[in-house]
Amino acid sequence: MTELALSSEDLRKVYFSKGAPPTEALAGVALEVRRGERVALLGRNGAGKTTFLKIASTLLRPTSGRIQVFGYDVDRTPEKARPYIAVVPQEGKPFFHLSPREQVYTYLRARGLTRETARARTEEALEKMGLLECANRLSVTLSGGQRQRAMVATVIATEAPLLFLDEPTIGMDPFARRAVWESLRTLTRRGSTILLTTHYLDEAEALSDRLYIIERGRVLVSGTAEDLKRSVGGTVKVLLPGASSMIESFRSFGTCVDDGDALTVIVTPERLGELMDLAVRSKLLATVGPVTLEEAFLRVVGRSIDED
Repeated sequence: MTELALSSEDLRKVYFSKGAPPTEALAGVALEVRRGERVALLGRNGAGKTTFLKIASTLLRPTSGRIQVFGYDVDRTPEKARPYIAVVPQEGKPFFHLSPREQVYTYLRARGLTRETARARTEEALEKMGLLECANRLSVTLSGGQRQRAMVATVIATEAPLLFLDEPTIGMDPFARRAVWESLRTLTRRGSTILLTTHYLDEAEALSDRLYIIERGRVLVSGTAEDLKRSVGGTVKVLLPGASSMIESFRSFGTCVDDGDALTVIVTPERLGELMDLAVRSKLLATVGPVTLEEAFLRVVGRSIDED
């Protein structure tokens, strides 16, 4: 089996609508995910993340380009790729007439697992996701967070070689999110490979071995979270509310990001004192903290991950 769990070359997807210009959702995406890796796909709404996952999981055909799962061409031979894949789709929901226990067990049996293995994995996944207390309730009676946990439990129970998770922890409380994180770490220790999309930059940093930032259907940058943070140009960020009109006065200190309400300046420790002196003279409030993945994202994309 190839060491690459997933690879794409010049992958493109164009949507055509009558009476409207074509919409290019993917514009030549090339990426690689090695076996056993956890890789995060970051981007704003409409950047192309979900389109890429749908193509990779054989749910959507590309317009052009090539994508492979464990060496099998996803577009030409989807039937060979599918046994290696399990998916948590964005805003997917469990079957309303099944309980979480029935949902997980039925899915595992449909994938060909024996009754004994399916039962054991079902109970393990339900326990990890904190669903044992509601395991026999119909999914229609569950909260949104419980339904999302049921979806994640269904997929992690497969222990499939390649897992696609599109916003897997959306709607979950912090404790449930961290339970998902630990389950995903356990799966990769057992040999699975994970590609996930998320709007939570702390989640991407905590989970991913590497990450790709996508904007307008193109990969802008890739690397580890530390690589991207170092690329910002400093290790300290200074938040200056109401300083947007003074951006030119602060450019010499380092990278400046203006979000309309405040100015963020990335600076080295050596120049922090000088910058703070200017802030005091300008009667500005300043908040100092370490550079995070958010600053790297803002520098690469130019806008917040939540901005439409």
